[in-house]
This record gives sequence, C-alpha cells and structure tokens, in this order.
Amino acid sequence: MKLPKAPPVVSDINVTPMVDVMLVLLIIFMVITPMLSKGQNVNLVKTHNDIKMQEADKEDAILVAITRDGRVFLSPGNSVITTDKLAGKVKDLQTNRSDKTVYIKADARARFSSITDVIDVLRTAGVDQLGLITENIQNKKGSLAL
Repeated sequence: MKLPKAPPVVSDINVTPMVDVMLVLLIIFMVITPMLSKGQNVNLVKTHNDIKMQEADKEDAILVAITRDGRVFLSPGNSVITTDKLAGKVKDLQTNRSDKTVYIKADARARFSSITDVIDVLRTAGVDQLGLITENIQNKKGSLAL
C-alpha cells in the first residue's frame, strides 16, 4: 500500500493576520488618544521657571480649566460649570481626599478678571492650596504653585 504524499512545505510568511491586528490597534489608539488629554484644551501661559507638579496629571486630580471666552470646566468629568456652582462641586470633590490641591489651567488670552473670579470662589470655598498649570518656554509642560 502506498502512502499519500504530503503537500510541499510553504516557506512564505503569511503577514495578513499581523497586518489585520496592527490595523485594529492603530484604529484603537487613534480613537483613544484624544480622550487621554485631561481637562479642556487651552493655550497655556508660557513661563521660564516652572515647578514640576506630577500630582496634576493624576486621574483624580481636581482641575479647573478657564477658556479664552471665560467658560469654566471642572475635571474629573470635564463638565462646564458656572462660578456660583463651582464652590459646592469642589467641596464635594475634596471630601475624603488626602491631596486638597486644586489645579487651575487658564488660557493665555483669557481675561484676568475671569481667572481672579475663579480663584476668589475657590478661596471662599476653603481651598488653601492652588496650583497654576503653565507651559515652559521650551515646550515642556510644567506648573507653578501658589
């Protein structure tokens, strides 16, 4: 009895599955990357001597962003909020938290009065530690604490 012959060995590499996986990963990263930026996007004030504050990049850091047109956003959640409701929300976020610092990220062209209004509201709410997030002149992110 004669045994059937095995088909010849294919020595070519099949890259189709690898390309499929890479395209899926590329699409996932393209969708998720814009969601990774914390808070509202603003053009930060540029400074020469900044102080690094790694706590501002944490997931649960309290971040208040002020845009050029004076709108105020509160993170976590990145929601628009009015200054009269800001004090209560920040107090709620600060309960049971070891780091009581509130970080302010203001647009470089925002009106100074809107920034001082937010600072006044936070101070009257009992926030005693504020961090102003700035950008270094050499395009490195940094921040300056008050």
